[in-house]
Amino acid sequence: MNHRLRIPLLLAVLATTLTAAHAQTTTAAKDPWPEQSVRLIVPFPPGGGTDAVARALGQKLGIRLGTPVVVDNKPGASTIIGTEAVVRAKPDGYTLLVSGSTSYSVNPALRSKLPYDPATDLIPVATVARAPLVMVVSASAPYKDLNALIAAAKAAPKTIHYATFGSGSGPHLAGALLEQAAGIQLQDVPYRGSSQSLMALIGGEIQLGIDTVAAAAPQIRAGKLRALAIAGKSRSSMLPGVPTVAELQLPDAAFDAWYAIAAPARTPLPIIRRLVTEVEAVTRDPAIQEQMRAQGMEPVHLGPVATRAVIDDEIGRYRALAHRAKIIVE
Repeated sequence: MNHRLRIPLLLAVLATTLTAAHAQTTTAAKDPWPEQSVRLIVPFPPGGGTDAVARALGQKLGIRLGTPVVVDNKPGASTIIGTEAVVRAKPDGYTLLVSGSTSYSVNPALRSKLPYDPATDLIPVATVARAPLVMVVSASAPYKDLNALIAAAKAAPKTIHYATFGSGSGPHLAGALLEQAAGIQLQDVPYRGSSQSLMALIGGEIQLGIDTVAAAAPQIRAGKLRALAIAGKSRSSMLPGVPTVAELQLPDAAFDAWYAIAAPARTPLPIIRRLVTEVEAVTRDPAIQEQMRAQGMEPVHLGPVATRAVIDDEIGRYRALAHRAKIIVE
């Protein structure tokens, strides 16, 4: 069977068997898999959001599977090194990927040459969390809301500078979406990370920051930053009073960062079914959900078919955005 057709077919079969998988917990307990430890490859250094998600899920997943689940950090090359390690791994359920949307949709949309194709080389198991971005300005800035900032940007194009983490990063894409949705022109300025960019914002070097809620919330609560909008489709439980761009009549500016688990292509269907069942149970655990919210994330659960649909939609959307905005990623 054509390899490109195999995964959609596999996902369709999986979608029709999830109910049966839930009802077969006794049978699942007798499955030969897993007979050894399971490795979760995280294509980021320890300590970041993806690493935190993997470790929280891994601990509970190990209990449910009855085997150690270990996190293996393989950072580098905008997640390509770690993702490729999973793609090249033996498809036996013992090597899985835990990564953000960079691996699944952003890289495939913006990079013409990748050593893997998520459409054919990875099978999504579940989306487990969302990491909303927030648009912030200095507390001393004259912009009391997003409309005021947009008005200033229309009056003087390219005078509103905003922080990114480099070409094609989440803040860069969110800024480009805001430009197109609002009909404005901003100027992106790259920084090495949240701490540097937020200090530049507070110090007046730039006028707009687009960062994770987890990174920006402490400065917002300290009164140093003012939150204008959540860049995603849903409000953040950490900043419940901040409206979304959709609520501000800019739905096309929505950018959602998220985390998902995937397995190598050709992983046997019974193992995928077991993973889907156990990961769903873990993500619905109230303790795990509270742990995620405390870190500025929003717990969610999307199964393999829904996750694949999000990936396909975002690849098309970001590819078109990159073309229109002339975003080039080497």
